[in-house]
Amino acid sequence: MSAESTIALVTDSTASLTQEDRERLEISVVNLYVILNGEQRPENEIDDYASFYKAVLESPQLTTTSQPSIGDFMEVYGPLLDAGKEVVSLHLSGAISGTCEAARQAADQLEADGRGGERIHVVDSRTTAGGLALCSLAAANAIKEGKDVDGVVKQIEDSREELDTLIMVDTLEYLRKGGRIGGAQAWIGGALKIKPLITLEETVEPVDKVRTVTRAMQRLKDFASEKAASGQEITWTAQHIQAPELAAELAAHCREVFQCEGAFLDEMSTVLGCHAGPGLVAIGTVPTDAVGSKF
Repeated sequence: MSAESTIALVTDSTASLTQEDRERLEISVVNLYVILNGEQRPENEIDDYASFYKAVLESPQLTTTSQPSIGDFMEVYGPLLDAGKEVVSLHLSGAISGTCEAARQAADQLEADGRGGERIHVVDSRTTAGGLALCSLAAANAIKEGKDVDGVVKQIEDSREELDTLIMVDTLEYLRKGGRIGGAQAWIGGALKIKPLITLEETVEPVDKVRTVTRAMQRLKDFASEKAASGQEITWTAQHIQAPELAAELAAHCREVFQCEGAFLDEMSTVLGCHAGPGLVAIGTVPTDAVGSKF
């Protein structure tokens, strides 16, 4: 992204971007919160994931999450507006979180205060995690190419339309407890001995259910192989929640069939982990021409 760019990019912590990713994309991040044993912490303060999930399992209380406050957004937006920037603020699906709404309220407040809030453009990605990261990559590339705000938003929307994800969760119990079960609600009850395969189309949608992790992993690999067979150049991501070996296995297959490195290969944020649970493995793909470039 050129130093002369007049557009700044903001996303939220559920995109699960590493510090290296943030610097590479020149992107500001607003944190969501985890509430464990009554204590609220921004998720960027959680770095020992294994200890965190152990504490979640041992906690007598349900671990919950919270969207950023209006003040959190204003803290990030303020310096960008003061620097004369237009802001594209891209966030997780409004169907599962109030994060986009908090961002819009912050923009309204900054506009009312005469601080330039009308220059903030909030975009609902209708996804999260690797999907949100890929949409952020599309936005960063559009800014780098010198597109205006409308052009940046269009590139986000184009990438989102082309985005496909497939997610294996170890159990639906976390999604059920957190109220994010979506269309997979019908599987609750008979789902104790299955490995659900879901996607996120604004909300959680069921795709299939298989009996074993081995079969679920094969479905993820088949998904990648089918995308590779399309003949399009593909940008991809493989992510996980406390399942690094399975994610590495999936990534190795993706490297083989797509003949390139993944754009994002990280553990998902703890906010998502609270709702989906350990054992999750996910793949996301988008045609490279929809995001502008691989990295």
